[in-house]
Amino acid sequence: MVTKGITVIMVANMFCMAVIPTVTMAAASATDSKSTTTDSKSTPATSNATGKLPTAESLGLDVKSAVLMEASTGKILLSINADEALPPASMSKMMTEYLVSDYVKQGKIKWDDVVTVSENAAAQIGSRVFLAKGDKHTVLDLYKAMAIGSANDASVALAEFIGGTEQDFVKIMNEKAKEFGMKTAHFANSTGLDIADMPAATRPDSNQETIMSAMDTALLAQHIVDDHPDFNDVTKIQSFKFRPTDKDPVVNWNWMLESNASITNFKAYAYKGLDGLKTGHTNAAGQCFTGTAERNGMRLISVVMGTTSEPERFIQTKKILDYGFDNFEVKQVVGAKAAVSGLASLPVVKGTAKEVPVVTDAAVNVVVPKGTAPKNVTYTVAAANEATRTAPIAAGKALGTITYTYKDSNMPEDQVETVNLIAAEPVEKGSWIRLFFRAIGDLFVDLFDSAKNMF
Repeated sequence: MVTKGITVIMVANMFCMAVIPTVTMAAASATDSKSTTTDSKSTPATSNATGKLPTAESLGLDVKSAVLMEASTGKILLSINADEALPPASMSKMMTEYLVSDYVKQGKIKWDDVVTVSENAAAQIGSRVFLAKGDKHTVLDLYKAMAIGSANDASVALAEFIGGTEQDFVKIMNEKAKEFGMKTAHFANSTGLDIADMPAATRPDSNQETIMSAMDTALLAQHIVDDHPDFNDVTKIQSFKFRPTDKDPVVNWNWMLESNASITNFKAYAYKGLDGLKTGHTNAAGQCFTGTAERNGMRLISVVMGTTSEPERFIQTKKILDYGFDNFEVKQVVGAKAAVSGLASLPVVKGTAKEVPVVTDAAVNVVVPKGTAPKNVTYTVAAANEATRTAPIAAGKALGTITYTYKDSNMPEDQVETVNLIAAEPVEKGSWIRLFFRAIGDLFVDLFDSAKNMF
């Protein structure tokens, strides 16, 4: 009986050895094909309206450049001369605001840290809170003075507190701009002042002035909104006293704050949902404004540069925001941690199971013409390499990506967004005996299928 069993095993082994090279080559070919092939699926949706959206020209804007962005997707809804680098004036303080907030978020500084004002900070001109050398103020109070009252002296005091010198802080500003993908931005100082208006002793070696395109400015604002969603705790403050002894408060230069609806001088400009972000003005820049407002769960970011007067920067902004809120809305294509229609799982290598259910790691949203649902949404799937998909696999591990593309003839550009596909549950590594018998079983299935194809 033992001799007979050994004979059977030897015969089986001889048979397997004869066909393994061919099967291995076929399996390798299939694996290579899977790693490069993508699947495309369409998601059902209702039809879009046939009406065309108003053009940017129909708004009659009086600006040198302008941009309208939907904040959550980064979708550009309106663009006028948006890539031209222009002086942004105090809108460049948004980068100073971002970095201060980021240093607090990272625990490098605290809002209640005390800053001692330097001679350079005290010497700043233009908008200021009249700091004197040796004054001591908290990071938060200086931040408020900068964000609300556009105080140049407060901005420099914060820059020096973080960077040691203003110019060393400026290096951080320019590095962050590159990290954000801001293509035209260059910062000469922390304030947005012309170089000639800086104290002579602290001017940069280069004569290159601060510049930003409207597109870069919108991108910077998007990072503020996304990375520091509590930004409006400060930017929506109408006024505050910088010192308890000050006779007059620091008044917010942003006339469009929704809360200004009850303020006599500003109520004509107050805009529903508006809670930020930053004004700017120099002779070179003209009147500029980066505004952001949220309605019905959609946040828009608008930028206008080079308007002709202080009221006009808000009048032009209203036209742009009205265009956005009147004509667009955000719709979800797939939710976070959601299964994808038509894609239940991805293959696993050397696991107790051959496949693992996958879900998206983040939601995918698109901007659509108002009152419609997205149609013509397709997706492509790219599985990760075998090493990544080899068990053991933890729940939540990224095993590939899915890229959604939304096309609509009414929209100026296609919208494309990629998110990870993650394991919905863990998969343990299979034992050698399980994997051995699975390989034998797969082998005979492949041989049977090949035999069928011969007839």
